[in-house]
Amino acid sequence: MSKELTQYDFPDDLKKMDLKEMELLSYAIRDFLIEKVSKTGGHLASNLGVVELTIALHKVFNSPDDKMIWDVGHQSYVHKILTGRAGEFDGLRQMNGISGFPKGKESPHDAFDTGHSSNSISAAAGMAAARDLKGERNEVIAIIGDGSLTGGMAYEGLNNVGASKSKMIVILNDNGMSISRNIGGVSQHLSKLRTSNGYLRVKKTIKRALNRIPVIGDDLSTNIGHAKDRIKYALLSGGVIFEELGFTYLGPINGHNIRETIEVLELAKHVNGPVFIHVMTRKGRGYRTAEIDPNKFHGISPFNPETGKVLKPSGMTYSKVLGMTIENLAAENKKITAVSAAMCDATGLGGFAKKYPRQFFDVGIAEAHGVTFAAGLAKSGMRPLVAIYSSFLQRAYDQIIEDVCIQNLPVVFAIDRAGIVGADGETHHGLFDITYLTSMPNMTVLAPSDGNQLAAMVRYAFSLDGPVAIRYPRGDCFYDPEEQITFDGKNQRIFEGKDLDIWAVGKMLQTALETREQLKVQGIDAGIVDVAAIKPLDLSCLKEKSKLVVTIEDGLLAGGFGDKFIAESKVQEVLTFGWPDQFVEHGDCDGLYKKYGLDADSITERICEHIERKA
Repeated sequence: MSKELTQYDFPDDLKKMDLKEMELLSYAIRDFLIEKVSKTGGHLASNLGVVELTIALHKVFNSPDDKMIWDVGHQSYVHKILTGRAGEFDGLRQMNGISGFPKGKESPHDAFDTGHSSNSISAAAGMAAARDLKGERNEVIAIIGDGSLTGGMAYEGLNNVGASKSKMIVILNDNGMSISRNIGGVSQHLSKLRTSNGYLRVKKTIKRALNRIPVIGDDLSTNIGHAKDRIKYALLSGGVIFEELGFTYLGPINGHNIRETIEVLELAKHVNGPVFIHVMTRKGRGYRTAEIDPNKFHGISPFNPETGKVLKPSGMTYSKVLGMTIENLAAENKKITAVSAAMCDATGLGGFAKKYPRQFFDVGIAEAHGVTFAAGLAKSGMRPLVAIYSSFLQRAYDQIIEDVCIQNLPVVFAIDRAGIVGADGETHHGLFDITYLTSMPNMTVLAPSDGNQLAAMVRYAFSLDGPVAIRYPRGDCFYDPEEQITFDGKNQRIFEGKDLDIWAVGKMLQTALETREQLKVQGIDAGIVDVAAIKPLDLSCLKEKSKLVVTIEDGLLAGGFGDKFIAESKVQEVLTFGWPDQFVEHGDCDGLYKKYGLDADSITERICEHIERKA
């Protein structure tokens, strides 16, 4: 290639490229991705795996008229490059920079905003239906990974599309992984397909054989049709599941072969009805370190591209503490089980899974199923812990109410990545769990301020006979393995203060401590309460209902801890700090706290202004 990626006018320049130029482009894109993501962090392995597929898509289809919906969307970096955004990659996932996920406000080429799994087929179905109602002729393509096919919503979409007979293309990007390696019957089914002869090749063989038979009447023609069906069922059982749903099944094909992929996409364009294309790729393709450990490079912090080592390795994290604690408890209680939704290692359960394989269950990207599965375990006398990111637990809202809380079952929810998570943005921030979990009868909601308190809370949770949710943030935490504290469901006063009290929820205790020091310089004496028990709300630390109380939480203000404190405490004067009633964009956490007034400087300033106005 004679130019840098930033110098091309994509996608128009791609249309003019021949096969050789596109192959060179694939190398350039991989080098570009490794260079940029090594500096900003991001989802690398998944994007390296779809380079040729994305090139073929933009060669064959005409975005933004043709609509491409990327399931989850973490594999859309190549799509962003090929739609003219290569020059913006220095700001990838940074504040005021481009998102790591498709965003319609960022580009008209991003047909649908995604961030969670298994919804692309349903969204595409709606867009195809709207196209048909308006009498338009554009193509609608959903690109979904095999990991996302473990989510039930994908099958609801497939069933609906197949029945509608609407013209639409579903592309299965089959790399054998979601974040952790895929599990379940669908994964095993696809594994068999990967080792079978390609469907297109067999179809061509059948077609050639039939074409050599002279036509001797309609009856024979009909019988040949039946024979084709029997051959298909006998030899191509892999694709039958999709054919039975109403799709024309094409594949499996090599998703790293640009010519083959283009040919199949062109073929799909001429099918009058829904098409399912099975594409095989390799996660991390072209970067050996990512190919060896695609799980590590699914979402990675800035790293050295030569060695693949993260530049700032994390120390002890809340996730690791959770994993160590549940392992220790399981050694004492064989009824303890752990459930993951395709994020075993990310939630800290990797060690537990290896040590207690019969007590560990990975349900795939199926959070709703995972919660009800845990309810079944609990109903049968087991003690399950469900470890899921806060943002993803939203997908199981109904199941938590209907299957766990109504029956008051002892399910422990380890809610990882609560609060803001930074660069992944609005689809991944965990800002809503306090609001919706505290509204559920029978639910206990806890929030640790450090790793030792988390460990104590997990032990406490297993001593209760009802559902417990423990929310904790992403990242490092203080943890002293020599110090084993206890937790009794109560909040704790850290400092007395004659002028006001700060009630800080979970990790916001550190911000409260910094605020207290700044207020001291202003001559204001602030007390601090460590809010570990959000629900039921322990008010034993409340001294005077006439004293100013400040609440700080890493969650939504509307319906959050502050609102519940005001309602239950009857304190006359309360200042609440939390996230506003809007979706918070991506960016580094410190920058977001400052922008939205949740850093110590901003909180101190607002408290001082309030006291001055009152005076």
